[in-house]
Amino acid sequence: MRMTGRKQHGLSDRVRVALAVAGVGAVGVASVLGSGTWAQGTAPAPARAQLQRDADAVRDTGASGLTARARDAAGRDRRARSGVADVKEGGRVPFDAYYRIGSDTKTFVAVAALQLVAEGTLHLDDTVEKWLPGVVTGKGNDGRRITVRNLLQHTSGLANYTDILFEDPEELTPERYRSQRFTAHTPEEKVATAMTRAPGWLPDADDPASETRWSYSNTNYVLVGMIIEKATGHPWEQAVHERIVEPLGLRHTMTVGTSAYVPSPTATAYLQFPGRDDLTDTTLSVDGGADGGIVSTTADMNTFLRALMDGTLLPAAQLAQMRSTVPAPDMSSGDQARYGLGIAWRPAEGCDKGVWYHGGTSFGTVSESAVTPDGEVSAAAAVFTTRFGDEKRFLEQAEATVDLIDHAVCGRRG
Repeated sequence: MRMTGRKQHGLSDRVRVALAVAGVGAVGVASVLGSGTWAQGTAPAPARAQLQRDADAVRDTGASGLTARARDAAGRDRRARSGVADVKEGGRVPFDAYYRIGSDTKTFVAVAALQLVAEGTLHLDDTVEKWLPGVVTGKGNDGRRITVRNLLQHTSGLANYTDILFEDPEELTPERYRSQRFTAHTPEEKVATAMTRAPGWLPDADDPASETRWSYSNTNYVLVGMIIEKATGHPWEQAVHERIVEPLGLRHTMTVGTSAYVPSPTATAYLQFPGRDDLTDTTLSVDGGADGGIVSTTADMNTFLRALMDGTLLPAAQLAQMRSTVPAPDMSSGDQARYGLGIAWRPAEGCDKGVWYHGGTSFGTVSESAVTPDGEVSAAAAVFTTRFGDEKRFLEQAEATVDLIDHAVCGRRG
């Protein structure tokens, strides 16, 4: 599940469906929200104060609670949190809360795939058919025409399986959530769902324009995960752990497989369903595989993004490929965003060279982060409220969260 940009920033595929339901009132969460608090540290006081103001601004849009962390060029952290861990029981959101990072998972998976490319195990021009014969077929779909690069860059034209699963807004209900929150779908089932629809287009090696057509599809990364498993003989989770998590010492980053639980400490995740004014506790949810199945913390997300941009994780050639982009107008404000291989770029005020980011939306949790191209400054935030039934407030929260990240990354470096 993935979000799009400030105009629609943070919108997952599920949200695109839910936003068809307009005019839904918003719950009055602000009255029960606690005041913000920031952690003392060595980062300059003005930068800490700005981060706290921005966290409070996200809370003021109606978010139940959030936690944010920024790291400057000197490696100094500053943290902020706002709102409450639970709207009924109160309590502060833990600074080190675990949360589902949703489609931020795709950047991890892309790194693992590009490491395999660097080693010669995979090639970006390999076709899906080469690794997964007979999987992408039917309704005009053709795995012989789609490459690993197309999957990583969302230029495959494949239908998004989550759009199909949630295409009827009336099916997005608390009751359906509760009945299916422990139900997992295999990668094969997800791809099979996508194969029930014709592709938006087929890449054509003789038509360069077809290689830059872009449309976000979670199906692409389900297939990347399957290819990694076929190429290595191990699940994609093992590749991510052994190639990224363990070498970087990301002790609070994990894949939870088919478990519906998030480790403690965490905060309650809430979702406003279409046609409802109230918030539903959606903390328990089986959510995602290679397209969105990682749980992490803001500290680990900062470490990961900085190591990616400073060249720790990828050789120069593969990092350059990752940062080779195509226009992705649905990803960011002003239609200026561009998408590489598992990561996106957007302009940001105060950062002459823009920022690299991805982001992810799960049932009840929004992950947002960004890093400078040199990897020196980064920020990450977890917001524990998602609104599928109120477009206005969804976008207000999304814009406030992006502002928090951009201010933290592109403001005073101290």
